[in-house]
Amino acid sequence: MTKNIVTIGGSNSKKSINKVLAEYAGGLLKNVTLTKIDLNNFEMPLFSVDIEEEQGFSEGVKKLNELVEKADGFVISLAEHNGAYSTAFKNVFDWLSRINGKVWRNKPMILLATSPGERGGQTVLDIALGRFPYMGGNIVGSMPFPSFYENFKDGDIVDEELKSNLLKLVENLENAL
Repeated sequence: MTKNIVTIGGSNSKKSINKVLAEYAGGLLKNVTLTKIDLNNFEMPLFSVDIEEEQGFSEGVKKLNELVEKADGFVISLAEHNGAYSTAFKNVFDWLSRINGKVWRNKPMILLATSPGERGGQTVLDIALGRFPYMGGNIVGSMPFPSFYENFKDGDIVDEELKSNLLKLVENLENAL
C-alpha cells in the first residue's frame, strides 16, 4: 500500500525556499503519495485561547489537522525568522496542538531547515529538535541546508555532500515507514 507523506515548508512566503526543499526531499522518496502543504492555503486567526473559546477551530485548522491525521510520515523544512520558527508556522503549530497535543502523532519525519546563510537555519532546527519529540515528533533524521541559493540550482542540489546527506535521511524515512 502506498504511503502518504506530507511535506511542509515552514513559511508563508510565496517563494519559500523551505517549501522547495521539503518538496524536493519528498520527491526523492519511492512509492509514496505526496501531500504538499502550502501554509497560505489554510486560513486561521492568530492563536489565542480567547479566540478558541469564542469561535472554536477555524475550517483551515480542521482541514490541516485532517491532513496531519491521514499522513504516514512528514518532510518538514523550517524557515528561520530571528532565530526561531516563522510566525506562520508557529501559529499553525499552536492551533494544531490544541486539537492533539501530539501534533505529529508519533509518525516518522525528516526535519530540515534552510536559509541563504551559512548556518542553514541551524538555530530553528535546534529548537524543533528539542521540542518536536514532546509533540509526537518521531524524527528519523535532520539536517540544516546552508547557503540555499549556492547549493540548490535549477531544481537540484549541486553540493554532492549535501545531496548524499539528504539521500541518507530519505532512506531513514523510507525504512521507518
